[in-house]
Amino acid sequence: MEKVIAGLEEFINYLSANENLVRIVGAMLIILLSLILRQVFVKVVISILKRLTKKTKSRLDDHLLDVVNPPLCFSFIVLGISISIVVLQLPQSTHDFLMNIVRSLLAYTVFWAGYRAAGAIALLLQKFTEKTETKLDDMIYPLIKNGIKTIVVALGVVVIVELWGYNVTGLLAGLGLGGLAFALAAKDTAANLFGSITIMLDKPFSTGDWIKTPHVEGTVEEMGFRSTRVRTFAQALVTIPNSTMSNDAIINWSRMGKRRITYRLGLTYATTSKQMETCVEKIRSMLKEHPQIHPQTIFVYFEGFGDSSLNIFLYFFTKTTVWEDFLRVQEDVNLKIMDIVEQMGLSVAFPSRSIYIEK
Repeated sequence: MEKVIAGLEEFINYLSANENLVRIVGAMLIILLSLILRQVFVKVVISILKRLTKKTKSRLDDHLLDVVNPPLCFSFIVLGISISIVVLQLPQSTHDFLMNIVRSLLAYTVFWAGYRAAGAIALLLQKFTEKTETKLDDMIYPLIKNGIKTIVVALGVVVIVELWGYNVTGLLAGLGLGGLAFALAAKDTAANLFGSITIMLDKPFSTGDWIKTPHVEGTVEEMGFRSTRVRTFAQALVTIPNSTMSNDAIINWSRMGKRRITYRLGLTYATTSKQMETCVEKIRSMLKEHPQIHPQTIFVYFEGFGDSSLNIFLYFFTKTTVWEDFLRVQEDVNLKIMDIVEQMGLSVAFPSRSIYIEK
């Protein structure tokens, strides 16, 4: 801090000298020229490159151009500042301080381009995973994307700190109790990381699966290093730590081989035994012949005598597990059962009570 204050004082004394006004004006002109060159670069060079990349079949060159465009434009400003510092001929301590800032900005520009390149690589990887049948790579994709970005940011911070003359290893070793506190704070992060590894190895779900846990029910949108994002049916986005997700009981409805339908159909007590036998047989035959009903398990039986109805028990499965298709098949089955009941002249019972009055 003392070095910074001393450098600023020297810089103020420098500005107060009249003979340095020419250099100050020259430095300002250099910065202005760098801004003009930046605009020319954007309007001319980048525009030409964009027209050329649009003519190619590959999208890789378009992504690369989008990646390098902002860092390259920013580098013109950094270059102008660097040249203006040399022109000013500042005192040594002030010159060194400002040049450290310039070096930090250059390092930032390089790692900024690397960070954007990681995003472009992740986008290309995502397009590759969409072409594969397995969903494991869809789960690995966000981990790789976030991992590359985290490494780039960490390296950038280390390089910039080193540029200012600080020993990163010594800083980390000298944290002492602070390092212990940091380690304790990172305990949950480590638990979430191991949780994500456990989920990847066990594969209880994939991206796009409909799951239910004690905490949430919905569709899996993304699994990251720290958490898994689930979109509920109310369209709310729920973020669950992977340490919690890996320890929860998970029901994966998307992995059902078939989907169950079961209920009781109540007919009125006016139904005769012969009508009941015929109705049960017609419903059973209809289900066996239905193309969307799984033929392996079909139970249709006259179950018993209810309080106000004669109950037929139905238990069967649809071949589809997709919710919308399941609802469509269920509707079709219900309509066919209604047709059978109507054709036989029977009536569906509803809760009723008969009252007998004695004289």
